[in-house]
Amino acid sequence: MTDTAKGLAKIYDPSVVERDWYERWDAAGHFAPPPPREGEDPFVIIMPPPNVTGELHMGHALFATVEDILTRWQRMKGRPTLWLPGADHAGIAGQWVVEREIAKDGLTRHDLGRERFLDEVWDWMDSYRGRIREQLRILGASCDWSRFTFTMDPERARAVRVAFKRLYDKGLIYRGERMINWCPRCMTALSDLEVNYEEEQTSLWSVRYPIAGEADRSITVATTRPETILGDTAIAVHPADERYKDLLGKRAILPVLGREIPIVADDAVDPAFGTGAVKVTPAHDPVDFGIGQRHALPAITVMNLDGTMNAEAGPFAGQTTAQCRADIVAWLRDHDQLVRIEPHTHSVGHCDRCDTIVQPLISLQWWVKMAPLAAPAIAAAQDGAVRFVPERFKGIYLHWMENVLDWCISRQLWWGHRIPVWYCGDCGEITVSDQETIAACAHCGGGKIEQDPDVLDTWFSSGLWPFSTLGWPDDTPDLRRFYPGSVLETGYDIIFLWVARMIFCGLEFMGEAPFETVYFHGTVRDENGQRMSKTKGNVLDPTEVTARYGSDALRFTLITAGATGADLNLSVGRVEANRNFANKLWQATRFVLANTEGARIARDPGGAPAEPDPATLRAADRWILGRLSRTTAEVTRLLEAYNLGEAGRTLYEFFWSEFADWYIEAAKVRLQGADEAAKAPVRQTLVYTIERTLRLLHPIMPFVTEELWQHLPHGGDMLIVAPWPAPGATYPAEEEGFRRMQEATRAIRNARAESNVEPGRRIAAIVAGPHAAAFEALRGEFASLARIDPAQLRIEAEAPAPDGAITLAVEDFAIHLPLGGLVDLAAERERLEREIAAAEAEAGRARAMLDNAGFTSRAPEKVVQAQRDRLAAAEERARLLRERLAALG
Repeated sequence: MTDTAKGLAKIYDPSVVERDWYERWDAAGHFAPPPPREGEDPFVIIMPPPNVTGELHMGHALFATVEDILTRWQRMKGRPTLWLPGADHAGIAGQWVVEREIAKDGLTRHDLGRERFLDEVWDWMDSYRGRIREQLRILGASCDWSRFTFTMDPERARAVRVAFKRLYDKGLIYRGERMINWCPRCMTALSDLEVNYEEEQTSLWSVRYPIAGEADRSITVATTRPETILGDTAIAVHPADERYKDLLGKRAILPVLGREIPIVADDAVDPAFGTGAVKVTPAHDPVDFGIGQRHALPAITVMNLDGTMNAEAGPFAGQTTAQCRADIVAWLRDHDQLVRIEPHTHSVGHCDRCDTIVQPLISLQWWVKMAPLAAPAIAAAQDGAVRFVPERFKGIYLHWMENVLDWCISRQLWWGHRIPVWYCGDCGEITVSDQETIAACAHCGGGKIEQDPDVLDTWFSSGLWPFSTLGWPDDTPDLRRFYPGSVLETGYDIIFLWVARMIFCGLEFMGEAPFETVYFHGTVRDENGQRMSKTKGNVLDPTEVTARYGSDALRFTLITAGATGADLNLSVGRVEANRNFANKLWQATRFVLANTEGARIARDPGGAPAEPDPATLRAADRWILGRLSRTTAEVTRLLEAYNLGEAGRTLYEFFWSEFADWYIEAAKVRLQGADEAAKAPVRQTLVYTIERTLRLLHPIMPFVTEELWQHLPHGGDMLIVAPWPAPGATYPAEEEGFRRMQEATRAIRNARAESNVEPGRRIAAIVAGPHAAAFEALRGEFASLARIDPAQLRIEAEAPAPDGAITLAVEDFAIHLPLGGLVDLAAERERLEREIAAAEAEAGRARAMLDNAGFTSRAPEKVVQAQRDRLAAAEERARLLRERLAALG
């Protein structure tokens, strides 16, 4: 082979191969959808916008790979494709990362003031948005950069205001005091989905509350939060709990503060928890809040927003919650009201961003009324308007939507979409507007107005993403052409945070679901199945991995390492192995180029290598073409079923295990011969097969396939827009014949190895069985692959084993290898006895299945027949082996 087969370098170097192709694709305009045409069916993915809070990680690399595979595949199928990229302002996460940066200079956001702080955030966002674009380009993401959007763009900001006002005008947004999750570190409300619950080992304190007016009686309650005792406004027991029947309606005395509180009955109490009596703190527990609502109890807040105790905490005012807990437990012990302390494990909520323990508080916030929005979103999943892949996530989605609570959408932050509400200092009314600013109150015309200082939950703007990116609320050409989208691809961990909200927002504002299919990917873990984190030191940076092994290798690894919707384990070793796969593609293409240089390759009307003429083909050619056709059909089927990983694995097996390992080796027999006429069909088959394989692989490994395809005979400008292959002819007889030859070759190779025959030595062989014609059609290839001397290869319907020969029973035929003095006869007898035992065991298993009346009466006929065939093959194999053993004497 020449060092440069038609200009293709001898050594595969991904850094060189991947350097220029992205810019060439982009410059050619292939990432943008073509002009509209009559009857078109666009394929649309709106990219899940990465948070602009730093570098991309392996999760981003996975979503970019999945979405690019789908987009490139649909583009090759001829559909107009739009993959619209963007970035998310990240709300609380975006603010927090900038607060950390300015803290390095000893500053807080309050030191800077709102305006200067937001300037700092914008500077951060501008710098990292460019970095995110660059990383996505490195990964090969073929998205339409001319449509790049940011959730804080003026157009998106207007969409947010319009959506807020429309929901408010319909009565679906309201302001009210309710129980919320409060982060004392971030100083903001959190939605339930922004709280991570962790099992923690703490204590369960049992505390004695005296009964008012009865000096000798008390009631003992159990609590995990003694510091909230100061906010208790009742004690509750279950209505059916006989232990406390006579205490209902009486009053207990609150420790420390001496306040009298009622004893009430409520179904929310678990009689089996602790003593069966619980303290009720409506201002600091969601369950207690509900009890308080049902019994008209006051809600006393005892904590400040920064997590310290307020004036309602009496002597503990100003303390941290931890200090207060310790001091109140000491007080209880000193006053003989601490009954016992027990170890206790329970879930403690932590802020999703800073990991601070979250405090339940009653607060005045803005809410979305969910019940009217959830109903059509539930119906969309139930009637199939939205399909979930994998299907199991449909049940998870429905369970959440059927039990959804109202959504707290206000955040006490500075970075984000400001709530479009103004309060009038003259008349006290509020004005809700879809304008960025207003000059006067809509009710009294007064100018003494002030905008709500809070911002919206970042997921509010994200819920509008599928249509705000296309120009909504305006009726734009893009909105008419590309909504609804085809696929929403995302991680299963944000099914509630994002997927559900996009569905109900799309139904509410556009009248139809925003996408047809939701494809969920799993989490990328390290090679041991652990979550990647900087603290563990197991993070793999996609930029570093691609710099070393190439984007194609990383993409192929990410897509084939796991099943759809499941977590996957990623190791550098696996990426390196798939870089070797890319190298195998490279070297196989160089082989094809070197052996077809100057040859006449027939073309189809589009300029691509034509499917070889069956009349010119030999058995090996027909085998690989049949396998190519079946692989093409199978890969297409798998992609249509969103089984991308299996599609990649199928292509790997076809290319490496069939084309490279078998057909190329078989092709060398004719290519190295003197018969020029025999070379033409094998050359056509080589070019046709490798060109089709590169097309099939292109969506997964775009860079190396484009580079190699350009060196082959091809039709069109670039592989990125080449037609997706359709299955060609199949050749069942030749495919079965070649398979038998493969089995025979493997058996001979094993026998040679066990007998210590030198690898380069040609041996004699006799093949005896009912498929002599199939072996005869592959005589040259068989002799070459099995290292048989062609002059000493006999293929017959029946043939006895020569003395001293090894006999191999393969399916329903025998192979005799007259190895003469090269074989240890005692070892050969032992080998035959082992194989006889294995064949008899196989026959026994099949016989047991067939003797089972339940199996034969209930199983499909083809399944039963398969067991009959299995039994017959095993019995025939055992017979041949016994004959050979007897012949050895």
